[in-house]
Amino acid sequence: MKELLRKHHISFQAAISGLVWSLSTQPNFRIHFFLSAAALSAAYFLHITRIELIVVVFTIVLGLVAEMINTAIESVTDLVTTEWKEKAKIAKDVSAGMMLTVAIGAVIVAGLIFWPYIKI
Repeated sequence: MKELLRKHHISFQAAISGLVWSLSTQPNFRIHFFLSAAALSAAYFLHITRIELIVVVFTIVLGLVAEMINTAIESVTDLVTTEWKEKAKIAKDVSAGMMLTVAIGAVIVAGLIFWPYIKI
């Protein structure tokens, strides 16, 4: 049991290191993190429903995870080759496209949830 807990502790430390590295070195991750804080603040001040808050939190997590996957794919691609290759370009472009798709979806979700609460 001690060995199992030690391995989980090491895995947890590695995961925290990955989060800290992403936040400290990746500008896009910091932007997503800031926008996530803004969305949660808006959720609090606008008193959205519990279900809407769940959707917002899920969307935030999806966006942050997609950004980390994108960064990991780009890093592994750079590790494999430093010269221009069509397959490396495809991997990076598809990864960036994934992130763009998630970002567009997040904006749509935010609009659908927050717009009815904004009184103009």
